[in-house]
Amino acid sequence: MTVEQNVLQQHSQKHQQTLLNQLREITGTTDVQLLQQALQVSNGDLAEAVAFLTEKNAKVPQQDEATYYQTSQVPSDRYISVGSQADTNVIDLTGDDKDDLQRAIALSLEESNWAFRETGITDEEQAISRVLEASIAENKACLKRTHTEVWSDSLNPHDRKRIDTCPVGLKNVGNTCWFSAVIQSLFNLLEFQRLVLNYSPPAQVHDLPRNQKEHRNLPFMQELRNLFSLMVGSKRKYVDPSRAVEILKDAFKSSESQQQDVSEFTHKLLDWLEDAFQMKAEEDREGEKPKNPMVELFYGRFLAVGVLEGKKFENTEMFGQYPLQVNGFKDLHECLEAAMIEGEIESLHSAENSARSGQEHWFTELPPVLTFELSRFEFNQALGRPEKIHNKLEFSSMLYMDRYMDRNREVTRIKREEIRRVKEHLTLLQQRLERYLSYGSGPKRFPLADVLLYAMEFASSKPVCTSPVEDIDSSAPPGGTTGQQVSLPSTAEQDPLPPLESAGPASAPTTAPTAAQQQRVAIHKPFTQSRLPPDLPMHPAPRHITDEELRVLEVCLHRWRSEVENDTRDLQGSINRIHRTIELMYSDKSMMQVPYRLHAVLVHEGQANAGHYWAYIYDPHQRCWMKYNDISVTKSSWEELVRDSFGGYRNASAYCLMYINDKKPFLIEEEFDKETGQILSGIDKLPPDLKQYVREDNELFDKEVEEWDALQIRKAQQEKLVLAAAAAAAAAATAAATAESSISTSSPQPMSIESSPPDNTVPQQEPEYMEQPSPTNDSKHLQEDTERAISRAAAEQEERSPEALLTAAMMTPNMQGVIMAIGKSSSVYEKNGPETAFFKAIKLEYARLLRFAQEDTPPENDYRLQHIIVYFIQNQAPKKILERTLLTQFADRNLAFDERCKSIMNVARAKLDLIKPEEVNMDEYEMWHQAYRNFRDTTIFMMTGLDLFQKTNYMEALMYLIYSYQYNKELLSKGPYRGHDEELLGHYRRQCLLKLNEQAAAMFESGEEPEVSTGLGIMNELVVLCIPLLLIHDTERDLLAVEDMRNRWCSYLGQEMEPNLQEKLTDFLPKLLDCSTEIKSFHDPPKLPTYSTLELSERFSRVMAAVGRAPTGGR
Repeated sequence: MTVEQNVLQQHSQKHQQTLLNQLREITGTTDVQLLQQALQVSNGDLAEAVAFLTEKNAKVPQQDEATYYQTSQVPSDRYISVGSQADTNVIDLTGDDKDDLQRAIALSLEESNWAFRETGITDEEQAISRVLEASIAENKACLKRTHTEVWSDSLNPHDRKRIDTCPVGLKNVGNTCWFSAVIQSLFNLLEFQRLVLNYSPPAQVHDLPRNQKEHRNLPFMQELRNLFSLMVGSKRKYVDPSRAVEILKDAFKSSESQQQDVSEFTHKLLDWLEDAFQMKAEEDREGEKPKNPMVELFYGRFLAVGVLEGKKFENTEMFGQYPLQVNGFKDLHECLEAAMIEGEIESLHSAENSARSGQEHWFTELPPVLTFELSRFEFNQALGRPEKIHNKLEFSSMLYMDRYMDRNREVTRIKREEIRRVKEHLTLLQQRLERYLSYGSGPKRFPLADVLLYAMEFASSKPVCTSPVEDIDSSAPPGGTTGQQVSLPSTAEQDPLPPLESAGPASAPTTAPTAAQQQRVAIHKPFTQSRLPPDLPMHPAPRHITDEELRVLEVCLHRWRSEVENDTRDLQGSINRIHRTIELMYSDKSMMQVPYRLHAVLVHEGQANAGHYWAYIYDPHQRCWMKYNDISVTKSSWEELVRDSFGGYRNASAYCLMYINDKKPFLIEEEFDKETGQILSGIDKLPPDLKQYVREDNELFDKEVEEWDALQIRKAQQEKLVLAAAAAAAAAATAAATAESSISTSSPQPMSIESSPPDNTVPQQEPEYMEQPSPTNDSKHLQEDTERAISRAAAEQEERSPEALLTAAMMTPNMQGVIMAIGKSSSVYEKNGPETAFFKAIKLEYARLLRFAQEDTPPENDYRLQHIIVYFIQNQAPKKILERTLLTQFADRNLAFDERCKSIMNVARAKLDLIKPEEVNMDEYEMWHQAYRNFRDTTIFMMTGLDLFQKTNYMEALMYLIYSYQYNKELLSKGPYRGHDEELLGHYRRQCLLKLNEQAAAMFESGEEPEVSTGLGIMNELVVLCIPLLLIHDTERDLLAVEDMRNRWCSYLGQEMEPNLQEKLTDFLPKLLDCSTEIKSFHDPPKLPTYSTLELSERFSRVMAAVGRAPTGGR
């Protein structure tokens, strides 16, 4: 057989195996013979093969089809649709039937609890989503990004400018997130990157390609080289892959709107790359077998050993991406174990020749880049459509493949047999434990230890001599009360009243409440609690029992419970030991010789028919995980990767895992200059033709930046002129309004719908701005000013899409609350118009924020960071400050995305315009808002310091903790709710200094000159400067910490050491022992990062949940 025939045969076998894998994944059919038959009938056409396998189940039942159409609408990544059940229990709420209303409340509570249990989405998040979707539907404005939309570039080129050496993203040019995820994973394999960048087409095809493959593959390779060169040296934050994508789309033979599959694309990509490099290898060979670098990088071999109808066989097969089934397995090793064994294999290890069939796979050669396809899609033949598997599947960052290698076949078989026996014993123990934990013969079962405890409690209860039905007064009203309401200690049931005036006369109180009425009275909730008569015993009790009977029974029950607890403890201990034994089965060094490190994880979020892809890729130089999500490239963490990749959390899970051989560092090593020995970076690592290509693109981008900057200078000059004109117009408007006000004082005031009827005995007062009707006929100059302001706003936002506005402004916690309140007041809006709906919405929002302010929340859930109103309420800000701040939120121009919100926004703006200077002190208003900004900055200092402390970066953490403690102390001096827990901050400030002191002392003890100098530098520049801060507050724990640090260094005085060390210690100790509290010099505050409200609250929650509260003991 010639070399060409051998290559063709290998390629044909590999292609057929790829088709079989794809067909198995799409249809869920595991019968290999049936799959091969389908391919033969369809002549290798994948679509016809799928049709052949699903022909019998092509017809979908009517009700299933309806359900499918309800659930197939995939939500965007910002709005998550919860549930897909049809509304079978429709309740009419238009009438006055209270039973219907109660049923609706009960059903709503039930659905809310079910939705949260199933999805983890709170009722508030659902409400926001529903209100937004309803408003959008009313105006027929599609604000949410559909799957077929293309990313729109920001007009400002500075937003698209690459920051330092940050990795370059890839623009999504229409359902191409799959392209970005795969390309970024391959690009960050530096060996693959070098192969692509240095690829040159064969000389014989420069003039005219010989066949269709060359006509397709060579242009694609050139576009891929161009794309990789831009990803290396571009000045842009992200680049456009359109040219390479267009060539690929023709190969898929699919429409633009279809979401492509990662495994399908990766198969196609590697095939093309293999073909392109094969042409080059054949040209470069000199009488020997050509080596294809793509095959050597991504393809391995395994040995199939098995029995077919009683006959043993062994076949060597090549593989690229190795498919693994997810359903039914908990981790990657279980998937691999199942994939390596097919059918019944007992006959493989026995001498007798049986008729059983089965096979094992043993890897003979693993590729440097080992890729696993996780089959998370399966074909539902009953419904005739694919479905996604959301099961959780764990995998580790380091994978040892020794147990799957052919050379370890016998050892692995022995260990598998041992594990099988151990698992059988484990199953028996778990069954026995289950009998203790689920005891009983009926449908409801309980832990046996608890059953015995309850029996003991029943027997020990105080005997009751009467029947449980005889001591209840039949004349008492239901609920067991006789006209006196039972008061329960609940704060969540208060009826919060906002400080805003009522929207109508009906809600105004007519008489002052009595002292008894002012007391807190619990509200009875018929759906969530039941009332008990005050004289009813808490628990049933025996009516007849002697002391002797009780003594014997207590002794027996106590002894039995102790026996049960001991048995349960022993069983749990045995089960834990067996789990540990299984985990350590392959932990000996002989089975840890083939290490593979996780390089990339490709994640899919969505359902089988649509979704979004992104990738997590490990950066070995920064030693951190990076998240590549189209144009966005950000630092990530293993915890975030686990949350998004393992599955079982909403609808995101890993779809492809890429491991690399940890013993082959060339895969991720940088390239060095042969002459200087320096690492090549950026444009220096490119060949000459690509250097020129990147330079030209960078010059175009620089020119775009220059033109934009010149345009902004011109706009700024024009804006100054406009502002000057607007100031003159505003002055004229103020003068006209003053004159009009003086004229109108002599005429009677029109009564607003909010004001009460005039009382002849009380002098008539001018109504406040919240009670005055919103002006409807503005003067001409006021209208002109408004039009100019709107024009300026439109100019600022002319290129921003509705989706961008919604994302930037409406999804802040403040805007979420405003949108929810407006949504809940929709019925009032329809009946009474925007004025009444405004009062309804603002009262609802204030009541919600008041409830947040009164809740006793854990430190990680601080509502003050989400809502400035909560901060103001807790710190007793003046009523007018609260009102104006809340009005400002309702007057936000971003609410003008539908007619209802816009009308309410206009009412709020009118109320703001009615505020007179004497009604709200603007200096005081600005002072309160500045106080909140200080609180927010202090929070960022604190959060950053705690986060760095958890990462053991104590040197950087110290400055943040020092400044956060100082600023927080200033805040707390003005009120207990103006800052954070001082004890918590003091604890971590103290611990940070102690950690640095330990590090510096360890460096000094080493005796090495660089280490000693570094350690003393830490003490002089950081620790010694901060000691006065601990002494000045004179708290016991701070003083003890200072004493500990000083004692550590003083302990060296009597020890033998080198003279130079003794000299340095003598110079240093006086600085450390200085008892002065004067702060001589200090570092400037570190620069604070910028966070949105949502980012700040989420990050703060994560950090506080990680650190917990400060320990009550210790230093």
